[in-house]
Amino acid sequence: MTKITIFGKGNMGKAIGENFLAGKNQVDYIGHDDIVKDLGDVIVLAVPYPAAIDIVEKNATEFAGKVIVDITNPLNFDNWDELVVPADSSAVAQISAKLPNSKVIKAFNTNFAATLNSKKVGTKLPTTVLVAGNDQQSKQTLIEALSGSGLQLVDAGSLKRAREMEAVGFLQMTLAAKEKISWTGGFDLIK
Repeated sequence: MTKITIFGKGNMGKAIGENFLAGKNQVDYIGHDDIVKDLGDVIVLAVPYPAAIDIVEKNATEFAGKVIVDITNPLNFDNWDELVVPADSSAVAQISAKLPNSKVIKAFNTNFAATLNSKKVGTKLPTTVLVAGNDQQSKQTLIEALSGSGLQLVDAGSLKRAREMEAVGFLQMTLAAKEKISWTGGFDLIK
């Protein structure tokens, strides 16, 4: 059993938490402005990108030695038409730079809450969670903590792959917002 701390009590935080619970883990939720104490070994940032940056800046010392899971897509929510990080970077690269003593990985950003809850993309495909990071043990910790959840997990490679993952997440979100796809649909991998 792994102790998981999730920053964020919204749809994504709850959906991710339910999957960790299905994997027989302990899950605690923290709001953006709650007092940080007794953090788990795995910390999930299930908040919008600006809030994630704020949380990281306020808690870098407490996050040292922890596995930090960034789920954000750094979307400009004012116009839904651009990412707010440099084109040669990613949200997780920005977060990782602020947490040199943590093991930062990217996951869940290409998933919608509905697909995490149903374990399906559309009506048939299993929900696939892509996991990127430079520390193999951290990725394995996340994958093992989600065993038994019904999700399909795929190691997407190093943290550099987060840039492409965020582009896919951005595209998927904008398509759903324009009702080109359903919030129960999206992209998936077929093995």
